[in-house]
Amino acid sequence: NGTLLVDTNIKINTIPEDSVVTSALTKTPLGYFKDPLIGETEANIALGLNLPLSSAYTKPTGTITIDSALLVLRYADGFYGDSLSSKYKINVYQLNETPLTTAAYYNTKTWNYNSSVLLGTKTFSSRTHTKFKITDIVRAGKDTPILVRPQLRVPLDPEFITNNFFNAPSSVLASNTLFRNAIKGLYLTMDKTQPGAGGNFMMAIDSGALTVYYRTNNAGALDTGVVSLTLGVHAAEIKHTYMASVQAAIDDTTTSNKTFYLQGLAGLRAKISFPGLSGLAASMGSNAVINRAELVITPTVNSTIPFMAQPKISMYQLDIANQRILLQDANPNDRRYQSIGVFGGYLTTNNDYHFIITGYIQDLMRGRTKDYGTYIGPVDTTNTLAVEYRATPQTGARLVAAGSVNDKSSPNYPLRIKLNIIYSKVE
Repeated sequence: NGTLLVDTNIKINTIPEDSVVTSALTKTPLGYFKDPLIGETEANIALGLNLPLSSAYTKPTGTITIDSALLVLRYADGFYGDSLSSKYKINVYQLNETPLTTAAYYNTKTWNYNSSVLLGTKTFSSRTHTKFKITDIVRAGKDTPILVRPQLRVPLDPEFITNNFFNAPSSVLASNTLFRNAIKGLYLTMDKTQPGAGGNFMMAIDSGALTVYYRTNNAGALDTGVVSLTLGVHAAEIKHTYMASVQAAIDDTTTSNKTFYLQGLAGLRAKISFPGLSGLAASMGSNAVINRAELVITPTVNSTIPFMAQPKISMYQLDIANQRILLQDANPNDRRYQSIGVFGGYLTTNNDYHFIITGYIQDLMRGRTKDYGTYIGPVDTTNTLAVEYRATPQTGARLVAAGSVNDKSSPNYPLRIKLNIIYSKVE
């Protein structure tokens, strides 16, 4: 028996996401994506190389000949882009910088690499969930084909491995630290001249390796062998170049955006406020109790074709110290919290998002909390145990949503952002 109020007096503005640490990620972005509605996104990877078993290495005896050297990169879930018509080409270079350490590296860091010497390249299609067969080298036995998980196998220049590994002085191979100082590491980037819109991949770097297949000749005795250099510390370098319409939305901080943008890979988020709440509170009366407050966000017309909207977004606030914290309805320590599913933020079958923010709106209207800044942003879907609110580079999707659309003739007018409030009068 409650009364429904629909509040469309909402201010929402597109702003850049905070910088984020990209080292030691379980899913590291790699790609080049030309989004027709957002602009260009580039994600490169810097990674270190370790000795086998990360310990001192003793080279095989005899004359060593490398048959092939493959940089094996396994896919992680989370590809976003064109998997049908686009061709991809990865290029591998050597870092010029000192080797990566356990320090925190941010997405804004620009890595110095030797762009004049291409160590390896591979042209491929997006097949992030397709297993395939490779030949497994069996020592003193017959080589056997085996089925492997979806992965990208990039051939590297054997001379690079010979000079920096097999022909390296024993002092360099005496410890993992000395080896990393000498070889520095690799830099992975996508070729921007390939046809199609491209896309953003997620790579499981920790499960990859640089696998070297070689032969030895000891006074006429031939043998084959395989050695794997594990991949060490890794970090992503992310760059965004926005279209004029998106940049205009970012630059306009005074009026509410008619269209706002959310973008993964530490790209874009939105700041939201509810300037009409004080007027609503007065019209409802002091004896009104909010039963339900639901924020509804809908993608703009045709913005999900051919690239779908971000599968999950989140909503959070800042405290007095400008630190991100959960909303009341997303905080398990608040008695009004119900569950992750009830709080919402998932793309529904109706092509929209819903947030149940009853406690937060009630506290704002009663003056029990102060709005130091409230935001909406993309989050990774991996965390299913708690409401996520941190900036993340581990999702590559985006959302183009209808904001404050006041023109009734606009096709986005029925899709404009709105706050549905159901309240009751208490006798």
